[in-house]
Amino acid sequence: MMKMSYRDVPKKYKIAAGVLLAVVVLGALFGRGKEAPQAAAAAASRPALTVRTAMLQGDQWSRTLSANGSILPWQEAIISAQMQGVRLAAIKVSIGDYVKQGDVLVTLDNFARIGSDPAAAQGRIVAPYDGVISAASANEGSMSQPGVELFRLIRNGRLEWRAELTADELMLLRRGMPVEITVGEGRVLKGAVRAISPSVDAKTRYGYALVSLSDSNGIIAGVYASGTFDISGGKRTLSSLPQSAVMRRGSTAYVLVVDAENRVHERAVKLGQRSGNRIEIKQGLKPDEKVVETGGPFLSEGDFVQVVK
Repeated sequence: MMKMSYRDVPKKYKIAAGVLLAVVVLGALFGRGKEAPQAAAAAASRPALTVRTAMLQGDQWSRTLSANGSILPWQEAIISAQMQGVRLAAIKVSIGDYVKQGDVLVTLDNFARIGSDPAAAQGRIVAPYDGVISAASANEGSMSQPGVELFRLIRNGRLEWRAELTADELMLLRRGMPVEITVGEGRVLKGAVRAISPSVDAKTRYGYALVSLSDSNGIIAGVYASGTFDISGGKRTLSSLPQSAVMRRGSTAYVLVVDAENRVHERAVKLGQRSGNRIEIKQGLKPDEKVVETGGPFLSEGDFVQVVK
């Protein structure tokens, strides 16, 4: 049997084969052209993220003012000898000791029975008040010097909080206003405003409020603490969102509102005070509008989302 080469194929068959190949190629290209828009449409309808939504919630909060400061002695007395050249024979107390008024702090040796201090005339230095010894620099065998500090005494062991505040903040305070102070690893102390400074420092622009503490047992003087003043005199009604729903861009706060087609849109809002993990929304959002609760930073304007309930 003879083999036939391409040159031996009749011309009409060559033309038919070429036409058939062209049809196949055009068909493939036409089919792909229809698939491309469909793929693009499918990608556009695919949700960018699965999210939970939140709505404004009515709450009743107290209006508060936050500040920082240190816990300090209410009054601290400096105790010294009134006579010169008297040897300190025995030191009876040390730092941290609680003493009663009249308790002996130091006994004196070879003292002169002169001067106006009756305790010293009896050869001893005593506590002028009840309180806690906060510092002790007296040494046995040393000689006394008038006015030289031997001890410091926190009167009645009583401490208070000194809060640093601006002039505008100070003008919101009143004596007796309730305060909560947080120290250490979350211990909360109750207090009340005792005094308010009538001026602020010209350099720092800060003044202070002194807050008496209902219980300062176990607290160390000098510890740094934060606190909140209840400046509302009661609770007020407001609207709030979870803080995770609110984002910032520069000085602007905004949320992502989810529309009826599950697309997100940025909306600027005006914020108020915070309480726990919630934040007051003062302006910019309607009560029935849904916003993205978490995941907002991963979304852009107009993104389609899947909402879970």
